Amino acid sequence: MNFNHKPQRTQRSQRKTRVGFSAVNAVSSVAKRFFVFAAALLLAACTVGPKYERPTAITPPAYQASKDWKIAEPKDGVPRGKWWMIFNDAVLNDLADQIQLGNQELRAAEAQYRRAQALTQQARAGRWPVVTGDVSVSRSGGGRRNENTNYDVGAGASWDADLWGRVRKSIEAGEATEAASAADLESVRLALQSELVLNYLQLRVLDSQRRLLDETAEAFQKSLQLTTNRYKAGLVARVDVVQAEAQLKSTQAQAIDTGVARAQLEHAIAVLLGRAPAQLNIKPEPLKAAMPSIPTGLPSELLERRPDIAAAERRVAAANAQIGVAMAARYPSLTLSASLGLASSSFANWLSLPSRAWAFGASGAQTLFDAGARKSVTAQNIAAHEATVANYRQTVLSAFAEVEDNLAALRILEQEAVLQADAVKAARQALELTNNQYRAGIVSYLNVVSAQTTLLANERTALTLQGRRLTAAAALVRALGGGWTVEVKIDEQKM
Repeated sequence: MNFNHKPQRTQRSQRKTRVGFSAVNAVSSVAKRFFVFAAALLLAACTVGPKYERPTAITPPAYQASKDWKIAEPKDGVPRGKWWMIFNDAVLNDLADQIQLGNQELRAAEAQYRRAQALTQQARAGRWPVVTGDVSVSRSGGGRRNENTNYDVGAGASWDADLWGRVRKSIEAGEATEAASAADLESVRLALQSELVLNYLQLRVLDSQRRLLDETAEAFQKSLQLTTNRYKAGLVARVDVVQAEAQLKSTQAQAIDTGVARAQLEHAIAVLLGRAPAQLNIKPEPLKAAMPSIPTGLPSELLERRPDIAAAERRVAAANAQIGVAMAARYPSLTLSASLGLASSSFANWLSLPSRAWAFGASGAQTLFDAGARKSVTAQNIAAHEATVANYRQTVLSAFAEVEDNLAALRILEQEAVLQADAVKAARQALELTNNQYRAGIVSYLNVVSAQTTLLANERTALTLQGRRLTAAAALVRALGGGWTVEVKIDEQKM
């Protein structure tokens, strides 16, 4: 019996194998029909909606300070680099490097970019069929003799044919929106870097003013001592001592007052770095940042790197694609579906070829009346596209204005700084002459106070001008979209 039984098992095994191959072949046959038909539909499909063309914008042939210019094209993918290094300040370099790690606004922008990427992937998924699978075991009946057990396993696929380019336009819109989000991320990064640089430069200007006021107070302290000695010797009146003391106290109060603005700037920098204000302590130091020598003949590539322009242009492209999506909804839709399964009331025969069942079909749909709802959606998207075009052109104009503003500021402030340096020099000479006249008894101490006040005011103005020139340089870098593509020379002369 053993010998007779073995061939029977082998024959049954071979039969099951043949049945298995037959089931696979059946699945393959249905799948082939499904995808051949789908491919034919794709070849016959068309895309409705306007073709995208980058909008024109009002652009001057050149900056007022440059003759070299060409039509700009956004290049938000160009890396901006560590542009703040042009100020040659080690502390600033270290602080700017920390923004990437801790700033919460930057993290939020990065999350928005990842969301845009996921939405684009979702749009791309529309190109493929949706495949589902199911398996079930159920038991039913009205009594013991009528009880039945049913075994089912199956797979199905459905696909919305992209006859009019709805999916293709959705992908196009998603990719453009993703690119705009990437540019938004760069805009946030550049804005935060610029804010840090501006706050830091203002903080160092205050440190320099504090040092100037402290040094001036020391000089006033010596003048008070000298005046007191002369009063005791009967050479001057009591009023001279009072004037010298009032001037000293006023200067000391001004030095203390700089601490308020400095603390606020330090706290703002801490927040930019993602820290609590109490966790950051920037050691007071005078302004050391070098004045960068910025070339006047700036090439157009620098303006092309502005991320806000790139984002605005990509949003125009996304809005244009949405018009096609809305127009495609006005045409008929076609859905292909296919299913294959195995069903049996016997577990032993469940996965056998006679238990198979399959279906393949297509369905179409067309909205016959919607009271103009789809037409209004198309009109909405057309209007939205026109709005993004206007926003793009306004962004370009604003960018040119920012560049021109800061170029003008740098040029004018440089001229003013030269004159202010002469004013400081003249005020020092005037104070020296007045002191000599006072010692000789020719003028009163009121003249000395006036000369000292004039010198201090001019020195503080010179420091303020230096800070304004540096912040204008930083603002120009931001207006140009970030770091340089040409070598930036550092002016070693500290203004």
